[in-house]
Amino acid sequence: MAVVFVTIAPLGTASSSLSPYVAGVERILRNSGLKHELTAMGSIIEGDLDEILPILREMHEQPFAQGAVRVSTLIKIDDRRDKPGSIEGKIRSVEEKL
Repeated sequence: MAVVFVTIAPLGTASSSLSPYVAGVERILRNSGLKHELTAMGSIIEGDLDEILPILREMHEQPFAQGAVRVSTLIKIDDRRDKPGSIEGKIRSVEEKL
C-alpha cells in the first residue's frame, strides 16, 4: 500500500488565495473514496497506486477547470512492499521513538 503526499498550486491567478482551488481538489479526493488527510501544505493519500494515480491526474486538472493558466503539482510516493503501510502507522512509528 502506498502513502502519497501531493501539493497542487495554481500559478498566475488573479488572487494570492489558494483556498478555492484547494477546495476544488479536496472535493475530488472526498468523492474518490480514497483514505486521505488534508494538511495545511497538501494532502496525504493512502491506497493502491493503481487507484491513486488516476485521481492525482484529475486533481491536477481541477485548477485549470477553475481558470488557472498554469499548475504546479508536487507528488511524493512512499510505496513500501515488504509490509503494509499506513498514514497512522508511519506517525505511530515516529511517536514510539520519542
